[in-house]
Amino acid sequence: MDFTHTLLGNTGLKVHRLGLSATYWPGRDAIRHALESGLNTFFAFSIDLQMMRVLAEVPRNERSRFVLLTGAYNMVWGYPNLRRTLEKRLRQFKTDYIDVFLFLGVTSGRQFPERAREEMYRLKEEGKVRFVGMSCHDRAFAGRMAAEGALDVLMIRYNAAHRGAERDIFPHVSAHHPGIVSYTATRWHALLQRPRRWPEDRPRPSAGQLYRFVLTNPHVHVCLTAPRNLQQLKENIAALDHGPLDEDEVRFAREFGDVVYQQKKWFM
Repeated sequence: MDFTHTLLGNTGLKVHRLGLSATYWPGRDAIRHALESGLNTFFAFSIDLQMMRVLAEVPRNERSRFVLLTGAYNMVWGYPNLRRTLEKRLRQFKTDYIDVFLFLGVTSGRQFPERAREEMYRLKEEGKVRFVGMSCHDRAFAGRMAAEGALDVLMIRYNAAHRGAERDIFPHVSAHHPGIVSYTATRWHALLQRPRRWPEDRPRPSAGQLYRFVLTNPHVHVCLTAPRNLQQLKENIAALDHGPLDEDEVRFAREFGDVVYQQKKWFM
């Protein structure tokens, strides 16, 4: 089994299982290195200027080198103009099409009404969008979308501390097999720090182990990484060469994740 590459669910897109987000502005050299190293899944939207500029430099005849995930960000008072945002993204990335166009930031199913989904389907039918999806914090809603086969791709939170997707989403994917992209594998670095109730003599997981934990779950196709610099990116890419975690390593990651999760509750 190839641990580093897979198909993005029912899209048929062949992807490297480590995707790149430029959240922490790792630098253009890091993004170029990702391309040169075989990473081909990139997530970016309006604030990720480094990512936009590097991907826009790729000649159009080499556009198939990468899979672009981008989209329109949900607003509390209503959904954005999807067509206008799509046209803007096409200009920003200097491309003729978007691989996966996402409705971003859904925290409640009410924020992504059926009329918005229908508009996204129309964009797909017109050919400038290959597949449609959403990023979502409402696991129950994401599970319903998966069960109904309503979207091609779901972008969700899943990590050693937050494993609710195992109950609310993953059991519903088998019928339609949407692509699953996960984010916050390190829980915004909290899983890299020692919790107050974690013994000093016990180790902590590395970033690479946390990415491998996510990708050891067979339902996750791509795990996004957001390195701060080129060195961190290289380390994260190299970590996947070790393959999936074994049972003891999974058990350790879950135990550590539970302590981190409980610490969050203690401080609330």
